[in-house]
Amino acid sequence: MISAIKSITLHYPDGHAPASMQNEQKQAIQDLCAEGVLDFAKDHKAPYHIDLSVQNKQLVLQATNDDGAELPQLILSLSPYRSIIKDYFLMIESYEQARQEGNTVKLEPIDMARRGLHNEAADLMIERLKDKATMDHATARRLFTLICVLHMDQARLWQG
Repeated sequence: MISAIKSITLHYPDGHAPASMQNEQKQAIQDLCAEGVLDFAKDHKAPYHIDLSVQNKQLVLQATNDDGAELPQLILSLSPYRSIIKDYFLMIESYEQARQEGNTVKLEPIDMARRGLHNEAADLMIERLKDKATMDHATARRLFTLICVLHMDQARLWQG
């Protein structure tokens, strides 16, 4: 299968990726470029070059199609994701704490809960973008990972 995504560029608020999320970012981008399923409602000229940024608690997705034409921006409020993102980062912290303590019994349940949050976020993304773009569940899950990477510092502010 040929991926519908040729490249992904992330634009960080402070100009660089958070060190703690670099592995997740790298893997999500590799997977999306290898097997991402994405089709824009008013453009069917994949593969797409995707630019992602978070501005004012909104995901801004700018795509360019294979012909080089820029598509209209997709802007997605991240407010409905607030509790999912908060819980996701709590899961990451719990997992890291359990790993450092050598408490391997806790690792699998924490990882399963984290996967559940990914699934919930993916379902929400698919639903909210259904009139603008279609994607499969795996693509939505990986995009959620990139959303978390992009606004890691902002998500910590939401943890209040």
